[in-house]
Amino acid sequence: MVIGEIQTEPGLLSRLFYFEKMKKKAAENENFAKRKNHLARNILIVSGILVFIAALVWLSIFLFNSWNKNRITLKTIKQNWAAYDYQMVYEQGKVFLQDKPYNNTALTYYGYACFYLAVSQTDNYRAQEYLDECINNLRLAMYDASKSLLPQLQYMLGKAYFYKNSITNYYYADLAIKYLTLAKQNGYKADDISEYLGLSYAALGQTYESISAFTEALIVRESDSLLLSIAEQYYKAGEISAATQYLFRIIDNSSNDEIIIKCRLLLGNIYIDTDELEKALTEFNAVLEKNDNSADAHYGIGLVYEKQENLVAARAEWRQARRIQPNHAGAVKKLSE
Repeated sequence: MVIGEIQTEPGLLSRLFYFEKMKKKAAENENFAKRKNHLARNILIVSGILVFIAALVWLSIFLFNSWNKNRITLKTIKQNWAAYDYQMVYEQGKVFLQDKPYNNTALTYYGYACFYLAVSQTDNYRAQEYLDECINNLRLAMYDASKSLLPQLQYMLGKAYFYKNSITNYYYADLAIKYLTLAKQNGYKADDISEYLGLSYAALGQTYESISAFTEALIVRESDSLLLSIAEQYYKAGEISAATQYLFRIIDNSSNDEIIIKCRLLLGNIYIDTDELEKALTEFNAVLEKNDNSADAHYGIGLVYEKQENLVAARAEWRQARRIQPNHAGAVKKLSE
């Protein structure tokens, strides 16, 4: 051994080299693990962000679809109209018109929905409310209506006034005639225009105008009720022969018992007017064969007995009429005399 030289144990350098190598490898493994953890953390963060964005997008789409589904537009109103959902057209139209009160299309659909809701009502007060809304909105729609749409609006407005006339104590038949006539003059075609005109003229007591309109309606569509209306107008006009011809025509051809009863009651009254009392009794008794609770038939028989100066029998018939119909105007008046 040489003094001054450092002695090393054999293999020491190899072990030192090994330890350094292992230390370096451990550091590398630690760095790799850190990078791996960092990458995993970044992936987790990115994944969370992506999930959040996806959820936000889904929520946005859901909210948009919900909003779009519930949004009221002219398209949704038209779709409900096409589905005959008049209540929904009414409700959506009311909301739509709050923001756009003069939109012609919305006013038209809303007015039409009001009309159909009105005629389906059993409550006259509610029906009148719908008709008032119908009339107000259709009149507004007419101000900005196209030339092609105007006749249809006039037709619907005329029908609205007709129905309003039938359920109120006020007279709107003249307005029904005005707008139905305008619709007809402007070329609007509908099978029921002439019949509505005939009924409106009848309500005003314009008998011959009514007969003319009803006769025109017969060309389009013949019905028992239309023929009876014509007969009634001829009777009011004093044209008994024409009235009886129509009544016989209905009785001979109709299968509607209710219409036939009305015809026989009118014939009975005609025969009383012409002093053909046995014929009158025949008609009233024929009514009672179909409906023994006809107050009008008992009242008519009472009139026959009165003309035959059999007041006891007459009053018995009138009392029977009142038992069936306590407020029967004719019987009440006769029994109070």
